[in-house]
Amino acid sequence: MTDWDPRRPADDTIVRQAYLATASWPVEIAKRAGRPWHDGEQWAGAWLGDHGTLTNPIVLVRPLEEPAKLIEELDRFFPAGVPFVVVSPWPTTDLAPFGLSLLGHFPLMARFPAPEREGRQTGVIVREVTGTDQLLAAERLFATAYPEPDLLPTLHDADSRTTVMKEPLRVWLAYLDDEPVAVAAAHIAAGVQLVLDVATLPEARGHGAGTAVSWAATRGEPDMPAVLGASDAGRPIYEGMGYLAITRWASWLRPGSPSGV
Repeated sequence: MTDWDPRRPADDTIVRQAYLATASWPVEIAKRAGRPWHDGEQWAGAWLGDHGTLTNPIVLVRPLEEPAKLIEELDRFFPAGVPFVVVSPWPTTDLAPFGLSLLGHFPLMARFPAPEREGRQTGVIVREVTGTDQLLAAERLFATAYPEPDLLPTLHDADSRTTVMKEPLRVWLAYLDDEPVAVAAAHIAAGVQLVLDVATLPEARGHGAGTAVSWAATRGEPDMPAVLGASDAGRPIYEGMGYLAITRWASWLRPGSPSGV
């Protein structure tokens, strides 16, 4: 029996908590924004937008045994020209014959409850996003800093943003000289805080803004473990915050057309 077995509790392993939380956040956002979503035995995900590499995450919640069936389901769910990325906590067969390209195998990292480590640089102010204008600013900042110019906004009106602002999703901005320069978010599910959408404007890097906003997302609920998917370049930063690399997850992209749908 492996940890994807539905008879296992959500908190059976930190890896199980991580993929359940990762699978739940696009579904939760889609429900609030009135966007299409799917939450099934093999995968969970949502159609949040028509452009951008990371806009439409699909997360496998059990090992992939029938890739052709998965791709058939995704082709029915997403219109032609809309991109999606498949994230798998387990090794997969080669999905290139199905039109997907391997983005890589990123480290899943976890940090268990502990006090924040000292050494934060001064001059950085972190504020939690509390209104629709701030959320729009956070979306634009992430799209610019990641960079992914076509990624956001994925929500299309103020009413959607107001709905999405409710917990369990929280967003923070870091400011230098009263200007927002870094962003991070946290989604609470399956007993963990999923830290995501961490990005810093290139011109502001090296001032501690990215680390400061990552601390805010990591310790939004100080008594709860935090998990995140890191890049290899970002891994040392998170290790300095007390995160441990647990395993690696695969990610496969179906690119979108230049014009979307």
